[in-house]
Amino acid sequence: MLKGAIHTHSTYSDGEFTLSELREIFTAAGCDFVCLTDHAEFFDCDSLACYIAECRRLSDDRFRFIAGLEYSCERRMHVLGLGMTSLVDTTDPQEVIRHIERSGGVSIIAHPMESAFEWIESFDALPDGIETWNSKYDGRYAPRPSTFALLKGLQEREARLRAFYGQDLHWKNQYRGLFNVVRCATSSREDILNAFKSGDYFATKDNLELPSNGDLPAKLIESFRRKNDRSTQRRLFVKRVKKAMDRLGVRVPAPVKAHLRRIF
Repeated sequence: MLKGAIHTHSTYSDGEFTLSELREIFTAAGCDFVCLTDHAEFFDCDSLACYIAECRRLSDDRFRFIAGLEYSCERRMHVLGLGMTSLVDTTDPQEVIRHIERSGGVSIIAHPMESAFEWIESFDALPDGIETWNSKYDGRYAPRPSTFALLKGLQEREARLRAFYGQDLHWKNQYRGLFNVVRCATSSREDILNAFKSGDYFATKDNLELPSNGDLPAKLIESFRRKNDRSTQRRLFVKRVKKAMDRLGVRVPAPVKAHLRRIF
């Protein structure tokens, strides 16, 4: 089994870590791989080639980068393409999903906004899965139970859909304790992507294990609901304070912002 992380960003887009720094951080955390998903709109053909080449150069038998992209779509929807290294000329999420499928990548609707749930449910082209826990968007303490409910409803149409658990790593002081463990014979790019596509993985956070099918006990879902509600209220309070300080022309000190990123 191999331990790794998905939904990570580097200085190739809007992340604060270089690829070399990411390798050092994640190998120190006992990881065997990282699926990078830098934002597609930051790339042109030349920078994309450099990104792919550096991922290969920094990969070996001990640790592997899997280059991928995050596509920005209409209505502020984002679609992750694990293993994707080609740009698209559309912002239609269903066309992006189809492009990822044709190219052999793994398609994931990232941190779906609840206002988009009904729209997602109407899709003809469904992804390989939904990011049911994004520890940046949802917070480090618990995911939104509503996202698991969305997945469950979609699975009634397509049982193959998976629950994905991503860090959405951008900042140096951001929480990064949500990992994935894949069951595969080798650490090759193909084997790792196939494990995600087929559901041969689970997520870990502290002593918690979360399955790839997203089927959680009702007691755990209720626990997540309480924790996420508390975390959301704290985050909203901090945002209100920041907005008030902005109106007064008072800047939040960088050490305070860094500390808040570690907390949330």
